Amino acid sequence: MKNLVVIVGPTGVGKTAAAIKLAQHLGCDIINADSRQVFRGIPIGTAAPTPEEQALVHHHFVQFKELDEYYSAAQFEADVMSLLPSLWQQGDYVVMCGGSMMYVDAVCNGIDPIPDISYEVRTAVKQQWKEHGLKPLLEELQRLDPAYYLQVDKLNPVRIIHAVEVCRQAGVPYSSLRTGKAKERPFNIIKIGINIDRPALFDRINRRVDAMISQGLEQEARNVYHLRDLNSLNTVGYKEMFAMLDGTMDRTTAIERIKKNTRLYAKKQLRWLLRDPDITWCTPNECLNTALNLLKFV
Repeated sequence: MKNLVVIVGPTGVGKTAAAIKLAQHLGCDIINADSRQVFRGIPIGTAAPTPEEQALVHHHFVQFKELDEYYSAAQFEADVMSLLPSLWQQGDYVVMCGGSMMYVDAVCNGIDPIPDISYEVRTAVKQQWKEHGLKPLLEELQRLDPAYYLQVDKLNPVRIIHAVEVCRQAGVPYSSLRTGKAKERPFNIIKIGINIDRPALFDRINRRVDAMISQGLEQEARNVYHLRDLNSLNTVGYKEMFAMLDGTMDRTTAIERIKKNTRLYAKKQLRWLLRDPDITWCTPNECLNTALNLLKFV
């Protein structure tokens, strides 16, 4: 039986290093499950695996899309499921590592067949949001899909926009396409969560942001500033740098805000992950032995 070892955890905890160590031991490749590391041109702000790290172990789905290309959890699921048969020919193990919970769930549980959104629909919805805000989109969602309207976070533009896009594209309520049924996979899935105590995690995050600044995050943000409205850049690190470049935030505040928002994102990731009873938790240093122990029983 083939085995997919999934390493998850909050941002900044050390997932990449742990995944490389495990993949080297197992003699297998790594599948990247980070929704921002798939894009080219922003390796510093996304903490993408470095060329040196990628030289140690073959990583898939790292910096293979342009910033203006559309990519989704559904496409990621399809790409991974297409890739796995060739990886299984090389051995019994593959490591998947990343903090994008939707991407991880798409591979582990499958994702409902949501139609691809056309450029025209996506552009129209985004333009409406920019010009008029969320209120008219929420009103449209309430009309087209009252069931999902009652569930959705009314302050989350990503979820609201996506639901309206699907309603327009499919011509049916978004909620009618969400079955929530997990797909059976023809391989074992072993989930390992990496975590450390909160003060240590927050310290790691703060120091990593400082390292990003030293490595050139500000210049990286300047290089893509003209593309700042793209969804691929709607993420922590770039939003704050763009605010600085817009003149609405000073540099010191921007850096501190990146640290704060990254810490908040880490807490959000943990809330999501702690709901999953299939995850075995350990520290980064325990990851290798934890994985090997779990693999004994599959």
